[in-house]
Amino acid sequence: MQFTRLILTSLILSFAVKAAPFKKVLTDARKGYRISNWQMVANDMPGYKGEAKWHIRKRILQGGKQEGVEIIEVDNGKLRLRVIPTRGMGILDAQLGDVWLGWDSPIKEVVHPKFVNLESRGGLGWIEGFNEWMARCGLEYAGHPGKDKFITNTGATGEMDLTLHGKIANIPASEVIVTVDRETPYTIRLRGRVDERVFFGPKLELWTEISTVPGSSTFTISDTLTNRGSESQEFMLIYHANYGSPLLEQGAKLMVAAERVAPFNDHAAKAVNRWNTYAAPKSGFVEEVYQIFPFADEQGRTTIQLQNARGNRGVAMNWSLKQLPYLTQWKNTVAKTDGYVTGLEPGTSFPHNRSWERAAGRVSKLKPGQARSFSIQVGIQSGKEEVEAVAKKIIKLQGNRRTLVQAKPEPNPLPKTEDK
Repeated sequence: MQFTRLILTSLILSFAVKAAPFKKVLTDARKGYRISNWQMVANDMPGYKGEAKWHIRKRILQGGKQEGVEIIEVDNGKLRLRVIPTRGMGILDAQLGDVWLGWDSPIKEVVHPKFVNLESRGGLGWIEGFNEWMARCGLEYAGHPGKDKFITNTGATGEMDLTLHGKIANIPASEVIVTVDRETPYTIRLRGRVDERVFFGPKLELWTEISTVPGSSTFTISDTLTNRGSESQEFMLIYHANYGSPLLEQGAKLMVAAERVAPFNDHAAKAVNRWNTYAAPKSGFVEEVYQIFPFADEQGRTTIQLQNARGNRGVAMNWSLKQLPYLTQWKNTVAKTDGYVTGLEPGTSFPHNRSWERAAGRVSKLKPGQARSFSIQVGIQSGKEEVEAVAKKIIKLQGNRRTLVQAKPEPNPLPKTEDK
């Protein structure tokens, strides 16, 4: 009996060792450790039997304002991602065939945060480094610049200047880890920890995992946000995903099952009846922003799709509305040289100033030690049938329900004395 148990224990341990994923630590700030240049290809992993010839590469950019920026490329053999640990684990772009997730920003370099002054231009300094496909907005605040109340080190109520979209996109990751499963489907995971901590302020920790399966046309962003402080902490989190050509063009359209759409301001209200379609680039265009309240399916999830004018190229994003209940649509169809782009931005709130969002009941809180998780699945469609298959699911979710398109922005929820 004892011998049998010993054999079973050995088999279990053997299986556990065999199943353990490959792991490589690329950055660990606590140990003062960083690998500058590194790569791994599929053939480097013993026992890999998959068909996709994937690779992972890390390098340090040189020259200009991108000096010292870390880039990690994850190519699953079909889909390529480029992640920026130096910029809050944002995703620079993604490519599958001729479908590119990204945009042609006037900012041509991957700007190191040390060259970004968040307080410049009246609190709009965030845009000095803005050229990613996906940049997170948050964590203490995520919306427009302006003033808001906070508790000072003496316990009194003070007033602080909030900058555009918060700090998280300009904080380098403190830990970066690559893992690859040794068993089918050989999932590749890039994990990173980004801390937003202030003495007498928030102590927020974000762990992100960007994962993909070799040979697939999809990837997943999975984040866990934890309050490491001893007091409850407000937070805001918006995933600022940005799309330019070739998906964005005249006649491109946004597919979303929506309960309600509201213009962000009076300017956007003038064009609210064409909120889900896009125009050609136009010099002097002033951005239009819309607040969208999506419908959820039986699992509490929603799917949106941006498709090109011909309907043969598209990208879909799928997430839980329990985690991210709101969608912001940013239309910036200016001349291409000025940044022709649209933002599709799932979030815990809309991007008003925090004081506005708090008054509207859309600023969340974490108790001491509490964590919240967020996950977005992204898939690229590179043919008409693939695009139509996703679009049909969205149309089915909408069903016979009409979308309420509001002619005016939501009323300002702030008392007049607090109007920002």
